[in-house]
Amino acid sequence: MSEYPKHPSWSRRRFLQGAAAVGLLSGVPGLYPALAWNQTANPEAPRRRSGNQDIIDLTIERRPMAIAGAEASPITINGTVPGPIVRLQEGREAVLRVHNRLDESTSIHWHGILLPFQMDGVPGVTFPGIPAGETFEARFPVKQNGTYWYHSHSGLQEQEGQYGALLIDPAEPDPGTPAYDREYAVVLSDWTFEDPESVFRNLKVAEGYYNYHKRTVGDFFQDVAEQGWRETWAERAAWGRMRMSSRDMLDVTGAAYTYLINGLGPEANWTGLFTPGERVRLRCINASAMSFFDVRIPGLKMTVIEADGQPVEPVDVDEFRVGVAETIDVIVEPGEDRAYTLVAEAMDRSGMGRATLAPRAGMAADVPGLRPTPERELADMGMGPGMHMGGSMGQGSNGMGHDMGHAMSGDAPKDWVLAGRAIKHGPDKHGPGAAMVAMNPQYRLDDPGVGLQGMDHKVLVYEDLKARRPYPDQREPGREIELHLTGNMGRYMWSFDGDKFTDVDGPIRFNHGERLRLIMVNDTMMDHPIHLHGMWMELENRQGELRPRKHTIVVKPGEMLSALISADAPGDWFFHCHLLYHMHAGMVRVVHVG
Repeated sequence: MSEYPKHPSWSRRRFLQGAAAVGLLSGVPGLYPALAWNQTANPEAPRRRSGNQDIIDLTIERRPMAIAGAEASPITINGTVPGPIVRLQEGREAVLRVHNRLDESTSIHWHGILLPFQMDGVPGVTFPGIPAGETFEARFPVKQNGTYWYHSHSGLQEQEGQYGALLIDPAEPDPGTPAYDREYAVVLSDWTFEDPESVFRNLKVAEGYYNYHKRTVGDFFQDVAEQGWRETWAERAAWGRMRMSSRDMLDVTGAAYTYLINGLGPEANWTGLFTPGERVRLRCINASAMSFFDVRIPGLKMTVIEADGQPVEPVDVDEFRVGVAETIDVIVEPGEDRAYTLVAEAMDRSGMGRATLAPRAGMAADVPGLRPTPERELADMGMGPGMHMGGSMGQGSNGMGHDMGHAMSGDAPKDWVLAGRAIKHGPDKHGPGAAMVAMNPQYRLDDPGVGLQGMDHKVLVYEDLKARRPYPDQREPGREIELHLTGNMGRYMWSFDGDKFTDVDGPIRFNHGERLRLIMVNDTMMDHPIHLHGMWMELENRQGELRPRKHTIVVKPGEMLSALISADAPGDWFFHCHLLYHMHAGMVRVVHVG
């Protein structure tokens, strides 16, 4: 592992804690590469066409460069962070040659792409990895179009800069796609100047290591004044038993992260140009390791047209949350001859990424300050009266009997497919990694998430997503698989059904060709973006046959949801939480389709 320079205190503390610092170094271009001052779009990887093949070469190597005003040594792809846009076309064959110039093994996973499992890029599952100094050729027919991305699946390399946008043009123009005049890939990410292995060790040592927004004595007395001693004390005691703070939303925060847009920090101000009156498509990709972003453009409505690469009926919104590994495409129509600020605010309000849409280079608009730190509430997570804590976390036992919980059907929509469903908790279902369970898991597909409830503007929710056309397979599921997302914050253990990856007996088995329902229950206090490789998950969000197809589904704390899956891809497929350090800690399974 290379040595990581210390992040300068001015960069960490000032740039991440308020918009007042934005532009502080705008008169010091020598601190940034020239690209930071004139970039209006990500570069595309050179593509060579031969017959029906699109051939692209990607070279992975470590290079010194400036990131957010400080020297760093990231892993680059073709010399950039993020890597270049890989642009393919539906109906052609992709030939992607990955050259490893690192001194360690590496890989690239083509996130959300349907392909033979041997090309999927997961070391130890689909192939051995790419040894130092060698080349791997991923070759597959392109059977879809839309906005996707690619990243390393080796160790913590993704955190070090190994990711990029993957855009696929349709074989034929889709008359249902709203017209637009120009487009930009907007790659959101988080960068740390710490060694990622050190970050992981810090999380193992101390829950909340990077949380600088914990509640204070003053907050306690303010709560007492508002809700009384008894309720306040009971609430604090509950959080204490869980060894968590109500302000624990992101394991790694702006205390360690600089938030980047297309590889540039807030002070560098990535800019996308437009002509007033044009319709501009923004392909927003959350390529971060651990950060959820709330995206808005003050003064502009955004029309959502695609989610996870799949077309949806247009939805007009003012703001949307994009979970780790999700993609959301929007169209904006800036009609005035002025600049607009694109804000990507971390979910816990510990920092933001900032970019600009403008008619001319060098323009900027006001940057809003960070909003107040939000707080989780026990009732939001199915953890109110039905909360059940495990036994001693130090003993590694969940201490639970055979308890039956129920979805809160009284509050859930009557047409929810899981309304009234019984949920079973017990030692036969959860291993030592489950420190708590949600006895009353909630329907939360109409909930924008912590910090976005009660806004006076429209925020996108999962219930808004409606596929533009039905998925071809409309069979009813022949069976159901119920999985619990589990965690033990005190030991930084993350798992499915309480068992981390190294402790499970074998893969989750899908029968080739079957139709099944995957039910996920989040027994933790964290949001988890769950990603299934190789197959679509059709989110059952009360849209009937027009269920949206997703490769990554965010499951909120205390939430229960379901997705239909057509097991049409034989082979072994990774299934995991896309929070990098959760995956590293064991929140992973393999799905075998055979």
